[in-house]
Amino acid sequence: MKKILPIVISVSLIIAAIVLGFVKGIVLSPIQQKTLIILGIVCGASALYCFIAGELSRNNSQMDKLWSVLPIAYVWIIAAFGEFRWRLIIIAIIVTLWGARLTYNFAKKGAYSIKFWSGEEDYRWIYLRKQKGFQNKFVWGVFDLLFISIFQNAVVLGITLPALAIMESNAALNILDIVAGVLMAGALLYEVVADRQQNNFQTKKYEYLNSGMKLEELPEPYNRGFNVTGLWARSRHPNYIGEQMIWVSLYLFVISSGVAHYGVFHWTILGVALLVLIFVGSSRMAEGISVNKYKEYAEYQRQVFKYLPIKKYKSESAK
Repeated sequence: MKKILPIVISVSLIIAAIVLGFVKGIVLSPIQQKTLIILGIVCGASALYCFIAGELSRNNSQMDKLWSVLPIAYVWIIAAFGEFRWRLIIIAIIVTLWGARLTYNFAKKGAYSIKFWSGEEDYRWIYLRKQKGFQNKFVWGVFDLLFISIFQNAVVLGITLPALAIMESNAALNILDIVAGVLMAGALLYEVVADRQQNNFQTKKYEYLNSGMKLEELPEPYNRGFNVTGLWARSRHPNYIGEQMIWVSLYLFVISSGVAHYGVFHWTILGVALLVLIFVGSSRMAEGISVNKYKEYAEYQRQVFKYLPIKKYKSESAK
């Protein structure tokens, strides 16, 4: 039940957002319509580029390179058309810091190149292409078009649309705005710490491996192959939960600004729900790879929650 709970919640929110859109109608002011058209053009151009460049170069990390850049552009476009209201400025600053962090991390992996269509490709796309069914070039091309290029671009636009919903709100800043801002900043800091700990672990591990040592010869905890220190000792994906919390927190500004229906619900929650679904799928694939790669990873799964930063109760049979 715990494994499907995020999926159930996300699908429920998606259905509710669609139903609310039909019942209440997606009513946009002229300035919101104009802004959304501009955002849509940028999103469409990005999807087209990702598909063409990905197919020609056989490097499907084109969207990965833009994932951290596009939200920055989207929120500042919204802020500009929203006359730089305070909520929009707060959102834009935090999203910019988030994007700078993610872009820096991806650049360190060699993802960016003067030949912008080349660079290091994310290991998950390499893994997927080797799976049965995806080895067919036509099937992979359809997947590239619909999921990697169109769907992911739509989700990236979707997670920033709460800012569009509040762009004309003149409601005074309140305690919920403070909560939302602190949660966004806190989630970002949590990701930064997780990044640093993971980088330190992997750097040291590869120093040992490059010296000629085998993985099983490495000192504890590097001999496991995966990080079990710091935040990673209490959560298998601290960076993932931090990422999701940033965009959930952004949605809280919709509630604080008073534009949500019934006080808490607005159709722009759709983007957040879809993002959660992506992370559910991505984390499952990543863990499937780790289980096959590292013999102790299954035990790590039993001892540590996927997201919650608290240790599981360890029964005698698990010891």
